[in-house]
Amino acid sequence: MPPALAPALCIRTTALLIAVCACGVTDPGPPAAVDTAVLNACTDPASGGAMTVLDASATAFGQPGPTLTAAQRALHDIGDKLFDVNFVPDPAADHGGLGPRFVNVACAACHLNDGRGSAPQPGGPFASLLFRVSVPGVDAHGGPAPVLAFGTQLEFRGAPGLPTVAIGTLSYADSIDQFADGTPDTLHVPAYGIAAPYRALPATVLLSPRLAPPNFGLGLLEAVPDAAIEALAAGRAALVAGVAGHPNRVWDPTAGRMVLGRFGLKANVGSLLQQTAAAFNADMGVTSSFLPAEPCSDAIAACGAHAPDVSDSVLTAVTAYIRTLAVPARRSTEAPAVLRGQALFASAGCALCHTPTLQTGTVAGDPELSGQTIHPYTDLLLHDMGPGLADGRPDYLATGREWRTPPLWGIGLTGTVNRNVSFLHDGRARSLLEAVMWHGGQAAAARAVVRGLSRADRDALLAFLQSL
Repeated sequence: MPPALAPALCIRTTALLIAVCACGVTDPGPPAAVDTAVLNACTDPASGGAMTVLDASATAFGQPGPTLTAAQRALHDIGDKLFDVNFVPDPAADHGGLGPRFVNVACAACHLNDGRGSAPQPGGPFASLLFRVSVPGVDAHGGPAPVLAFGTQLEFRGAPGLPTVAIGTLSYADSIDQFADGTPDTLHVPAYGIAAPYRALPATVLLSPRLAPPNFGLGLLEAVPDAAIEALAAGRAALVAGVAGHPNRVWDPTAGRMVLGRFGLKANVGSLLQQTAAAFNADMGVTSSFLPAEPCSDAIAACGAHAPDVSDSVLTAVTAYIRTLAVPARRSTEAPAVLRGQALFASAGCALCHTPTLQTGTVAGDPELSGQTIHPYTDLLLHDMGPGLADGRPDYLATGREWRTPPLWGIGLTGTVNRNVSFLHDGRARSLLEAVMWHGGQAAAARAVVRGLSRADRDALLAFLQSL
């Protein structure tokens, strides 16, 4: 680890009875009462532990971990190249297998600079936002029930001569409220639809828009033990505040069993290998030994059974690349406005779900991911976010109002890396403050606190978020 990132570790102190991290999470008083010494003990810039890099540029989300061995770095670099490759339809000498139905042609085409996708504009293409679909009921493993002839995801692009599955539509209307000091509070409210389906969709179809999320730090989140996540669900502070989350339990076809879900916007994916295999299959129509069936049922040869489009070694390399992406260091952690905002974040109750600090377990063969103190600001649990953010589509144990708490590390670099700011599961929020004000359900009390803040305190809260 570079000397500048020697961690100012979050101190565990029995006197303060802080179980996770002394970052003000358990402080019951107003922001002014938060102990500055406690806050200063938790201004660790090394958000990813030994997997932290000093990079605040447009490449901040795409850096390899600094402690990788030569062999790990070689595999990381192979995966990096494959992540950027544009796949093409067969027959092809290299990188064939695209389609016949697909969302995009490359992993990097959705995850821009390894960050989040760009929300579509009304009338524009859905380049990095997709629609998950299902019908009421569950599949053989308790997951979403597929729509006949459409499956569980709409692919808006297809091979030449193949009819377009459907066209996604989007429009916005503004909902205007105000903060306690009279400043306008505007929410950009989306309305999604499906036009020109190539076959009639059932009236009961459930639709969920999903924007591609960032990729960095996922290896560290995978290394957090199941027991630690389950313990957060039973945490006393969250239970007392009425904001306790719960884990998802999902089917992992790469493991052949039910596992704890930790990835995906509804924690509907259990491992990075599953995430990679599913993205190749559903997003690019590229099959593998893990998911050998094409995501289409059209009466054409290309949709039928055939040999896998890519080898297991391709999926292994891309998975290794994602697993070993580093986390950018925090910035300006000692600035007075940042410290004030951190206190506000805690006293408003935000840290009860956006858990500041987690500890990874032991990962065989990956010492750089093992035993790390990390600051992702997530509990990886599902929480009710209220009717405003509800998609109405259950996903295993996630209800139509529940979403996984997204990690906040790196969020202040979103505009630098992605040249756009579009937050939440579908990119509807055009600023971090708007994203906060969309929170409802279990987060309604925290939102009410933010609504009552002065302009100076709102700016301090945003300064803290920008420092992450």
